[in-house]
Amino acid sequence: MDEVKRHEVGPRMSQMVACGNMVYTAGVVAVRAPGKSVGEQTADILAKIDDLLAAGGTDKSKILTATIWLSDISSFAEMNRVWDSWVVPGRTPCRACVEAKLAGSEYTVEIQVTAVR
Repeated sequence: MDEVKRHEVGPRMSQMVACGNMVYTAGVVAVRAPGKSVGEQTADILAKIDDLLAAGGTDKSKILTATIWLSDISSFAEMNRVWDSWVVPGRTPCRACVEAKLAGSEYTVEIQVTAVR
């Protein structure tokens, strides 16, 4: 069996798990930008995802899937402006985006990705 590498391990979950040629992130919220705009939260989350992917030995050009949760779907365009400037053209992942109640009212966006190394 391939070695399982965990990053930022907590009592409930790890922020990133890598095994074989796959890297999985937990749902990432804007812990450095709670209560800020959807755009600012999205930018913070994507910077964190960059860090997690690097720790797993990969990068955003190798993301296969992304799931995005918005606390209010009316912020879809604002989130997309930041997302569109971050993703690698021609290497965009499969993606789902839905409205959902998030864990805390200070968070308006949560993003989870799966990538290959």
